[in-house]
Amino acid sequence: MAKLALIYGMRLLPADDIEAVGQADIQLANGRKAAVTMHLIEGETEKEIRGQLEKSLDAFFEIHLEP
Repeated sequence: MAKLALIYGMRLLPADDIEAVGQADIQLANGRKAAVTMHLIEGETEKEIRGQLEKSLDAFFEIHLEP
């Protein structure tokens, strides 16, 4: 398997302050461009947010790294 790179970003803000979430652009070495869809996870406690994030990561790797 080729060496992989996981690209991510995080920022913690009050949920009511968020109006929209866009995508992040990536410039590839071959001159092409790619995009990363940004995801929003809301919760009232750190435990809720961490739980949702862990489920999201599990699902991501199940989808993208299937043999």
